[in-house]
Amino acid sequence: MKFLVPLKRVFDPDTRIRLKADGSGVETDGVKYAINPFDAIALEEALRARDLHGSGEVVVVSIGSTDSQEQLRAGLAMGADRALLVRHEAEIDSLAVAKILAAVYKKEQPNLVLMGKQAIDDDSNQVGQMLAGLLGIGQATFISKLTLPADANEATCCRETDAGLEIVNVTLPAVITADLRLNEPRYVTALGIMKAKKKPLEELTPADLGVDATSRVRTLKLGLAPKRSAGIRVQSVDELLQKLRAETLIP
Repeated sequence: MKFLVPLKRVFDPDTRIRLKADGSGVETDGVKYAINPFDAIALEEALRARDLHGSGEVVVVSIGSTDSQEQLRAGLAMGADRALLVRHEAEIDSLAVAKILAAVYKKEQPNLVLMGKQAIDDDSNQVGQMLAGLLGIGQATFISKLTLPADANEATCCRETDAGLEIVNVTLPAVITADLRLNEPRYVTALGIMKAKKKPLEELTPADLGVDATSRVRTLKLGLAPKRSAGIRVQSVDELLQKLRAETLIP
């Protein structure tokens, strides 16, 4: 079985985000980068499935500048077999990302695309659904448990919804997006880092894949969320209702 796992380069979750003075973007000086945590979970699940079945291939792909090689090498160090970088320097939106991944899918012909449900930088939660739509294949989103028999042509997925847990079967090939509770990604070892240096990392451009990666979305300005005012303590229910009415929060 062949797995395709997209990895996005994002700010490290522990990095303090600072905006530029004019609100045109985020300060990148001295910022540490990492694999998007949801994508790392998806990669871990692909590695576990490959190791459980005793065969298969895990291919990681990233879209971005040459700096994204760092995250691809980290994915190879975790255990992925090959890496593919689609070089693109300009700003890119979810639809363009999905189109590029669709072209990579047609090139690689995987049985399963495993990816994070969203990226922590924009939280758009769109690419997985768009990719499945462009390819015309099945999808299962927000997966907290995955059962993938080696001799079956479908995957059993446990989805987390507002109403509770939902069990769905999806026919392969398919796109599956990972939630936080799917697994705990492994740590990269020194031996894994050494092995990663010898694994192939191919570079392409959107033009090589026949894709127009022009973004249809433009960021006009970024701003920090307003600070919440301090709470107050009330002495009775009547006082609480009085305060809520004063703030026009209840009639």
